[in-house]
Amino acid sequence: MMIARACLCVAIIVCGLVLRGLGLRLGLPAFVVKYGGSALWGAMVFFLVALAASRLSRRSIALISAVIALAVELFRLVHTPALDAFRLTLAGALLLGRIFSPWDMLAYGVGITLAVGLDRLAERLSP
Repeated sequence: MMIARACLCVAIIVCGLVLRGLGLRLGLPAFVVKYGGSALWGAMVFFLVALAASRLSRRSIALISAVIALAVELFRLVHTPALDAFRLTLAGALLLGRIFSPWDMLAYGVGITLAVGLDRLAERLSP
């Protein structure tokens, strides 16, 4: 199951980078690019937690992921010169985001929920 989770995590990261990098150029609506990327970020957090704490139940993994996503979003309300400078970099934007949005929290929840479903499917398909 660990290999499946790692592969799903990598696939989600790639999809998120492609969506954020090429989505608008491919003609996708800005809404899909913005919140699709946030949903994928939430799914990525789920799989990272699942890899780090594989013995926990799926429910516990989802709850921890939701707390992490919520904390990261709320952390966007904290501003210092160094933190704001980091947020202007690509890594900072991808990891921490730039602007607080309660809608992002909803997108993270959707992504985590979809990740739970993907995780269940991967478990069923695993030999």
